[in-house]
Amino acid sequence: MLMHKYPVFATARPCRRSLQCAATTNQVSQGDHRPMTRRVALGGISLLTAGSAASAALAKDDHIGERVAHTDAEWKALLSSGQYNILRRAGTELPFSSPLNKEKRRGTFVCAGCSAPLFSSTAKYNSGTGWPSFYEPLPGAVTETLDLSIAFMPRTEVRCKSCGGHIGHVFNDGPEPTGLRYCMNGLALAFNPAEGQQQKVAAATS
Repeated sequence: MLMHKYPVFATARPCRRSLQCAATTNQVSQGDHRPMTRRVALGGISLLTAGSAASAALAKDDHIGERVAHTDAEWKALLSSGQYNILRRAGTELPFSSPLNKEKRRGTFVCAGCSAPLFSSTAKYNSGTGWPSFYEPLPGAVTETLDLSIAFMPRTEVRCKSCGGHIGHVFNDGPEPTGLRYCMNGLALAFNPAEGQQQKVAAATS
């Protein structure tokens, strides 16, 4: 099981974490986790404050990955403005804005900044929040740190271990087998279909 250095905070009601898998991986990835309107509403509140707080906290991007590093100017040249705002300035995209939220093919979700594999499609599920959600990342793919950019809402930030790019947050209101919800920004990801699937890499680059 993935061990967390920092506590994982939930934006909705706390839920019980079960260490026993009551459903197979495929059942979880294909099934719908009941939409939670309260969670979406709280996500909207965070959107109103996260932008300015993140900009102030990351006036200088000092998050350097273990394998990929670029100057700020190089990141701006490599990424679209939307990707740069999220990956290098910890921004948040609008819910239901990413086509990857509805991606259901088999494959791997990779970092849009460095192409490092981050999540398997088998761990993806419909959280009802409007952001691509997973119950676990690939082993050793991400780092997690305490995020206090919103004073009234402590969260656990998730970054790509390879390049240090911000990809989202993790909460403790996910499905079995982990009880976790990795709520990711679609702009921070790209999708590589598995062999035999339609060979097209889906990535939002607005």
